[in-house]
Amino acid sequence: MGVTKEQVESSLMAKLNPSHLEVIDTSGGCGAKFSIVIVTEQFEGKRLLERHRLVNGALAEEMKEIHALSITKALTPEQWKQQQESEKSQATA
Repeated sequence: MGVTKEQVESSLMAKLNPSHLEVIDTSGGCGAKFSIVIVTEQFEGKRLLERHRLVNGALAEEMKEIHALSITKALTPEQWKQQQESEKSQATA
């Protein structure tokens, strides 16, 4: 059996302590493909590649069974706040 969305969420919560986390199973339920949006203070001062490595490292055990992992956003809390404010201002414009 594949990895569940809950397993991915649990590992990321425990290891990266995100303030915002979205995990979407894009495999149709078999647990082979996931899309992730993650916001954590642990990304402060890190380049995008380093952030992706942190996520992949946190999911090392799960990655043995996951076929594809799409990290759509890996942001710091400040970047997330700015993005949300920007989206709100665009929506009201």
